Amino acid sequence: MAPIDPHSFTESTHPLTTHISLSLYFDFSSSTIHAAAILTLASPHAGPLSLDTRSLTIHQVLDPQTLTQLPFTLSPTDDPIKGRHLIVTLSDHSSVLIVFSTSPSSSALQWLSPPQTFNKLHPFVYTQCQAIHARSVFPCQDTPAARVRYKALINIPRQLSAVMAARHEDRRPPVAGETKAFGSSCFDFDYESLWCADGRVVEEFEMNQPVPPYLFAFAVGELGFREVGPRTRVYAESVPSILDAAAREFAGTEEMIRQGERLFGDYDWERFDLLVLPPSFPYGGMENPRMVFLTPTVIKGDASGAQVVAHELAHSWTGNLITNKNNEHFWLNEGFTTYAERRIVEVVQGEDRAVLNIGIGWRGLNEEMERFKDNLECTKLKTNQEGLDPDDVYSQVPYEKGFQFLWRIERQIGRPAFDEFIKKYIATFKFKSIDTETFLNFLKENVPGIEKQIDLELWTEGTGIPPDAYEPVSSLYSKIVSLANEFKLGKIPKEDEVADWQGQEWELYLENLPKSAEASQVLALDERYRLSESKDYEVKVAFLQLAISSSCKDYYGEVEKTLKEVGRMKYLRPLYIALVQGAGKDEEKILAKRVFAEARDSYHPIAQGVVESIFAKHGV
Repeated sequence: MAPIDPHSFTESTHPLTTHISLSLYFDFSSSTIHAAAILTLASPHAGPLSLDTRSLTIHQVLDPQTLTQLPFTLSPTDDPIKGRHLIVTLSDHSSVLIVFSTSPSSSALQWLSPPQTFNKLHPFVYTQCQAIHARSVFPCQDTPAARVRYKALINIPRQLSAVMAARHEDRRPPVAGETKAFGSSCFDFDYESLWCADGRVVEEFEMNQPVPPYLFAFAVGELGFREVGPRTRVYAESVPSILDAAAREFAGTEEMIRQGERLFGDYDWERFDLLVLPPSFPYGGMENPRMVFLTPTVIKGDASGAQVVAHELAHSWTGNLITNKNNEHFWLNEGFTTYAERRIVEVVQGEDRAVLNIGIGWRGLNEEMERFKDNLECTKLKTNQEGLDPDDVYSQVPYEKGFQFLWRIERQIGRPAFDEFIKKYIATFKFKSIDTETFLNFLKENVPGIEKQIDLELWTEGTGIPPDAYEPVSSLYSKIVSLANEFKLGKIPKEDEVADWQGQEWELYLENLPKSAEASQVLALDERYRLSESKDYEVKVAFLQLAISSSCKDYYGEVEKTLKEVGRMKYLRPLYIALVQGAGKDEEKILAKRVFAEARDSYHPIAQGVVESIFAKHGV
């Protein structure tokens, strides 16, 4: 027996799950979901079936047809990465019913009390299942190699509503008897009465297309929406100012969908709705099909936040249609999607925008090489992640080195030929999960001789940045880099030189500045352009990093405020690292520990773990 994924207990000899039916009762008072899941397998199976769980209480395991109990064991202790191993013994069964409850410590769920929401009136809960956190919501084969369809009944208080990465079928009162299969005998309370209590509603959802478990997603709260296109609604908490700002920021979404279809083929997911989450959401966006999740920090007021939407949209083809088989091949998701995003941006927002995007990515890739100089495995595209938590090694390498690899192929064979290759690639592997070898074999079959023109092994298995990677060139890009180089000589850009700059130009400028400078120079730059007050967090955080590394303590109050008002890891990670790394940082380390202690409960569990790992690495 052999696992098919270094991050899962799933065995290669066991049939994979093809469908899951879920009944979920949300108890906001205890931050718990009481639930049942029917897992349908690809074929009948006799013997042990391995499933992944984390922070779940397993009440019963049953035959769904006869409701007789099935033997099961749960490993007594947690594997620090994979969680607890659930083994169910089957006798030629093709499905299994598991009755369980989540824990308030679920790594996928963030429960927000009313004071933590925008309206301050009702609680809120949402999921973040990538990379291996679906197992803390329901027992499953939590590997992208297992693609599943699913149905879900979500029982919630009537004043709330639910959205899901699935088609919404109905909102209705609970029906007596629909929990009978796993009812009162499984719990210390009358589950049927709880399910059908006054003041509750059931939201029904169905996902008819097979998706990997990490794309399972829902949110429950006081939600409103705005229509922004024939296939797109923007959802957020029911605060008119937030909904209106989001609708303005993402007004061009339909045009992006049309350009994506022109480049990559039909959009296969019917809807492309967007949910703007509370500030604690740990990522910029999450590509959940039909319902993309977004951080509110992408609402910048100048439509530039739509680039994050372009990235999540591109995942509709690369990542959601074609998925990496496991996280060791994560570049297949993110490298392709970064390439596709920039092609969409180039058409919709212009070539200069795309080049700036590439330039920012180039700087980020070089910084990641420095970050992983003592762990070169993490600078590869195809990585060995045995014994590693994917959250700990998450970086821009699969995004930016993956993009550079595909851009290199495009330059070799020409854009028209590469466009045809991508369309054929997507059509061939849609709704499948593949590995790097499968991609390379397909590439060599469809582009004969490519391995003689490009060192494919160096790109996918070599460390560092290959010598034929390419820094972008444009007049605007060169001007910004030149001005950044002049800063090193004590020169601050003149107002007429930056008059047309938006957030992306400032971000690229700041990324190209030296890691530290004289405090007086940092103060002078901010006095002229108020970068510390920018509404664009990309700009603000880049400036605050410079201020910290320059020991410019005038901005420590703004650093604290920023760490307390956002939970996006793209901002938390660099600011906490800047505070704690290097010698002579005692004051900064004390600040970091205090701020984290005060802000911890407002961060998603994934973000909490990332900050704690930063502290551990730097001896804080």
